[in-house]
Amino acid sequence: MNNYWNNVDKITLDNGLTILLKEIHTAPLISQWVWYRVGSRNEQAGKTGISHFLEHLQFKGTPKYPHQFLDHAISRDGGIWNAMTYLDWTTYFETMPADKIDLSLELEVDRMVNNQFKPEEIESERTVILSEREGNENEPTFRLSEAVQKAAFPGHPYQHEVIGESEDIRTISRDDLIQHYRENYHPGNAVLALAGDFNVAEMQSKLKQLYENVTAGAYQPQAIHRDEPPEKETRIVVEGPGETTFLDISYRAPCAIEEDFFTLTVLDSILSGPSSLNMFGGGSISNKTSRLYQQLVEKDLAVSISGGVTATIDPYLFGISATIHPAHTPEESIRVIDEQIRRLQEEKVKMEEIQRAVKQARALFSYGSENITNQAFWMGYANMFADYDWFINYIQQLEQVSAEELQRVAQIYLQPSRRVVGIYQPTSAGRQ
Repeated sequence: MNNYWNNVDKITLDNGLTILLKEIHTAPLISQWVWYRVGSRNEQAGKTGISHFLEHLQFKGTPKYPHQFLDHAISRDGGIWNAMTYLDWTTYFETMPADKIDLSLELEVDRMVNNQFKPEEIESERTVILSEREGNENEPTFRLSEAVQKAAFPGHPYQHEVIGESEDIRTISRDDLIQHYRENYHPGNAVLALAGDFNVAEMQSKLKQLYENVTAGAYQPQAIHRDEPPEKETRIVVEGPGETTFLDISYRAPCAIEEDFFTLTVLDSILSGPSSLNMFGGGSISNKTSRLYQQLVEKDLAVSISGGVTATIDPYLFGISATIHPAHTPEESIRVIDEQIRRLQEEKVKMEEIQRAVKQARALFSYGSENITNQAFWMGYANMFADYDWFINYIQQLEQVSAEELQRVAQIYLQPSRRVVGIYQPTSAGRQ
């Protein structure tokens, strides 16, 4: 990549806070993302969903910045703010007019240490999250995905949905939340990323003043036991109301820092179409040139097909999802998917197909990196499972993928013994 992407200044404060800054003067905006290295991967049995629960409570304000004030002030100044919790991380962001960024900077340092954990607010958010969970359970694709995750990871915390189990959400206590906060919300466990219209030296000075007195905490990476790859295929059927049959086939995949991750990304583009790693958005590209679209959707076996591999600390999943055509069965789609995978394992992919897949991935990567908010996103996101060099070298890694490597990775990772096959089957009671 060119110097535009490389132009990131990095400092680490004495208390352990990593700060990444990138000047972008294309618009009078600044986007700040504060990332904490804690997600569902770091949760114990009985406390699943606690990271997501804590994320909700971080929007309840502090003595200095009450909740109602923040919502009004950020909207009044023309800014946006939000947060996300995922497998390996939790992040909070604000994108503000450049001359209004001080509110955002002061807000994040304040709520790193001054969450009040008011009992009434905890109970209010518990109700909200349980309602969110119940809403998810009404979605066939959520129920299927959750069942597949549990089957794919018998021991690793990746088996749990980020929102957590209902029984855990009901019983997580105020003390549990405070402990989780104190153990994980501190400078040594955080990465602060800013991109936009500012001067790096001035911003560094400002951030040092804001954070230098925040109590240090060492980053202590958790050594979580990884499940061994499965030795035989698992098949599950989830029944429920509705009229549509869904298919989810998930293979154990490499983690983000392994070279095979990039090869599998190209393979995914060839098989099911390009998919973006940027969870914040940034464009899409049609998957109509993919092999599975042509063999499943164009032949009316499936209504839609998609795939994707996720960048994670530990090995996660490469998933293929299909919405089954009402006139056909999931078994027919499985046979076609297996046939296309066998082709990848037995026949070398032609160079023009590889080049098209890489070109599509490059375009999607650019769409998901072009604006100031997305730039700040990538700076912190890559540091959750690797470092910013991973982002810088991403396209180069894809461009180095060969036909031989694609065949080898297909042979290793796309074996039936390494997968869970999940089917959502609508019950007769749910059909009209």
